[in-house]
Parts: sequence; structure tokens; C-alpha cells
Amino acid sequence: MLKLENLTYTYEHLVMFFDLQIQAGERIAILGPSGAGKSTLLNLIAGFQTAEKGSVWLNGENHTNTPPSQRPVSMLFQENNLFSHLTIEQNIGLGLHPGLRLNSQQQQTLQQIVSQVSLEDCLTRLPAQLSGGQRQRAALARCLVRQQPILLLDEPFSALDPALRNEMLVLLEQVCNERQLTLLMVSHNLDDAARIADRALLVVDGNIHYDGATNALVAGIVPEAAILGRKVDSH
Repeated sequence: MLKLENLTYTYEHLVMFFDLQIQAGERIAILGPSGAGKSTLLNLIAGFQTAEKGSVWLNGENHTNTPPSQRPVSMLFQENNLFSHLTIEQNIGLGLHPGLRLNSQQQQTLQQIVSQVSLEDCLTRLPAQLSGGQRQRAALARCLVRQQPILLLDEPFSALDPALRNEMLVLLEQVCNERQLTLLMVSHNLDDAARIADRALLVVDGNIHYDGATNALVAGIVPEAAILGRKVDSH
């Protein structure tokens, strides 16, 4: 379970406030205008930013002051953050050991994840030798080898063309189902959001403006859909 209690964070003059609860295995889409605080919400959960007040509970434990590397979360950004001078195998291996000294069990874990994301033939290549979709697969694999129960995605597929984005969404859904991951994904694409998550959070000016069914936003059934540029059904 993931729980944020009265979490307060100030960015410039905007006071952000988050209070929410997410069950283990839930998939949540985080939507909203640019600059609304969507990425900040993920960063507060991951520990990359620190709240002024409130608490962060992950898997039933208080992680408010826990360093990012010790929290039970993995985070994937829009920029895949692969190291250009390391092979794909080495980049993925960093998720298991910062010095890349992997024991036999870690090697086995790496091979399993690599197989799952279909990168077996790319392990000796450098990131520049891969397509955009393959690089994002490698970045996702680096998250998955850490085997944390909570996966945070900050617009990870927005730079990909529709076919590759679709491919990644299929893979993501498969991985979440197999591993029973709790997923929070920031997206500007409503159709992607509806496909991957039943529940959506609409963040506006640093607050959760809507917490409910993703399809209701996409279909314009609720008035909050207008914030996302959707035509609201008045009937």
C-alpha cells in the first residue's frame, strides 16, 4: 500500500498538498496541465524531493525520511538516463549493483528481465546503437531488476512514435500483471492513461482536483474533463 498523509511541498509560490491512499497492485494515471505538480508528486514518493510536512507510507512503513535508494520504489523518466559509455547489459546491471559486481543470482535476475523486455540480442551494444524504443526498454529493465513493488513512470513513452508507444504499453501491462506491481504513471496522453489505469488523479495547481475513474475523464462524463481539453457531456 502507498499512503501520503497531509504531504505539503512549496515550489516557488505554489503550495502543493497531497493526501491519498493507493492499494497494492493498483495502477494509477496522473494527469493534469503542465507545471501542475505531477512530477513533483512522483519525486516526493521516490524521495528525490522532501516534503515540508506530512508523511510518506510505503508497504506499511514510514519512509518520509528514507533516502531514495532505500525506498521500495523504482522510477523511470522521459529521458532514459542510460550511460552512453556503458553497454546495455552494464546499464541494466547498475540497477542491481552500482559497481556491476553481480553474483550468480543477480546475473540470473538480469537475464530473466532482459528476456522479458526482448533485449537479448542487444546486451553488448551501446545506447547510441539502439532505437528509441529499445533504449526505453533498457531503462525499464534497469527499473525492473531492482524488483521493487512500486513503479513510478514520468511520461516515459511520450517521445516515442505511436507504434513504439503501443509496444511499450503492452509490455508495461504484461509486467505489471505478472509482478503485481503498484504503478503510478504521469501521462499527457489520455488514451494511454485509460488503457493502462482504471483510476486517475487529476493534479491542478499542486492539489488533487479529481480522484476517480480514468474512463470518466476520457469520455467527458465528469466536469473535470474540461481541464484536460475534453468536451464535457452535458446530459
